[in-house]
Amino acid sequence: MNFKYTMTNLAGIGKQGRRRLTTILEESKGTFTVKEASGILRLPANETAKALARWVNQGWLVRLRRGLYTPVALDSTMPMAAIDDPWIIAQRLFSPCYIGGWSAAEHWGLTEQIFRTVIVFTNRPIRNRREEVQGIQFWAKKVAASKLYGTRTVWRGQNKIQVSDSSKTVVDMLDDPAIGGGIRIVEDILKEYLRSATPSNLAELLAYAERAGNGAIFKRLGFLFERIQPDNQKFLQNCRKHLTSGNAKLDPSWPAEKLVTRWHLWIPESWVTRMEK
Repeated sequence: MNFKYTMTNLAGIGKQGRRRLTTILEESKGTFTVKEASGILRLPANETAKALARWVNQGWLVRLRRGLYTPVALDSTMPMAAIDDPWIIAQRLFSPCYIGGWSAAEHWGLTEQIFRTVIVFTNRPIRNRREEVQGIQFWAKKVAASKLYGTRTVWRGQNKIQVSDSSKTVVDMLDDPAIGGGIRIVEDILKEYLRSATPSNLAELLAYAERAGNGAIFKRLGFLFERIQPDNQKFLQNCRKHLTSGNAKLDPSWPAEKLVTRWHLWIPESWVTRMEK
């Protein structure tokens, strides 16, 4: 976001208020806390908090959650919440975090599906996995700090946002098909990924899958890969090397009646092919 507010833009508030709000918006990066605004204005925190609350009531700011604010976009037709970029909001709400799942798949062009909810992987304690902020829906998935790897930095205005790279995006969805929209969409995303995957991409995919520490990933990956590229025996053999004991489900949210023993994987009857019969 690139906000360039002027005195005339900020109608409806006093001269001093316009000057102060303009200063905050010019020196912040789209979102800011009471502490940050207080530092910019060099005012006590309680006085700053009162000013921010007043500007929220006047329609110039949006309160995202306690102590966190963002400005209303100037191209909004009325003084009400008009958040330009949900990713910037996610960064402030859930940092340390990265954008992943279907949100990252959309970013990398791996799916044409449109998802309203933003998927966020975070190391921050969360009370609600599903959260709505000013009409934007977030799905936060709590992970250990050691899982915040495999990301790329993208710029949104002045903000650096971490997004899972294409290989990590696939691995995360194989770990939890729900954040990919279900296993059928995950398979389509894997197909798209493999269209342009290089040997180094496939090596990275295997490395990420091993690092994730969930044996079900290799079971799902091997099964799906065999359906898509059955002739790539080298990759399939690498998947088999990492198979763990015990059986997993292709998609934990689906019924599964058929066990594919070579992949230790329960699959729905509708997924059975001649190879599985």
